[in-house]
Amino acid sequence: MRPRKYGDAGQAFPIYITVVGGLLFLAFAYFAVGQATVNRNGAQTAADAAALAAAQDKRDQLAGAWIENLLDPVKWDEIFDGAADGLALSCWRADQLAAQNAAEVLSCATKGLLGYTVRVRSTESVGESIVPGTEEFKSEATATAVIKPRCEFDLPAEDEEEGTLPLLTCKDEEWELDPEDSEGRLPQPEDLFDVYLADQ
Repeated sequence: MRPRKYGDAGQAFPIYITVVGGLLFLAFAYFAVGQATVNRNGAQTAADAAALAAAQDKRDQLAGAWIENLLDPVKWDEIFDGAADGLALSCWRADQLAAQNAAEVLSCATKGLLGYTVRVRSTESVGESIVPGTEEFKSEATATAVIKPRCEFDLPAEDEEEGTLPLLTCKDEEWELDPEDSEGRLPQPEDLFDVYLADQ
């Protein structure tokens, strides 16, 4: 009897098809995971940007309040603690930055007097994949940004000349403020306060 020339090849072909099919499935699965990761990272970027924008807007308001009360150093402590009068909520800036990063704000709230916590959801879904439901899934993410005063000062002593302003030290820079010098250079918001993302 002559041996069958292609017997082994015929048996290996179904195994080959099975292996290739399995590899393709894994490839599509990894692709789906990659899509979800990109979507989640996009949502986190949007949350970070939104929280920072809200905190920066409040920083700018605090800096404005400090300038308005420049001649009343007694109020400076409250302002640097975030307790200035007349401050507006800054969540509108969070809405803007979230929208610019393909997300919508689900919640925006102050965190103490010197921070904002923002939760967003991506406006774009993960997309179609071999994993059921991904075409409707949208990632959510949360971020908190805080404001930190950069400056220190000592109130003038009682025997000092009336109208004397304290020496303002912001990190390594000193500001000698002259109430008589209307053209004098004043610290900018970024000189007075740091804004950064806080660990969740």
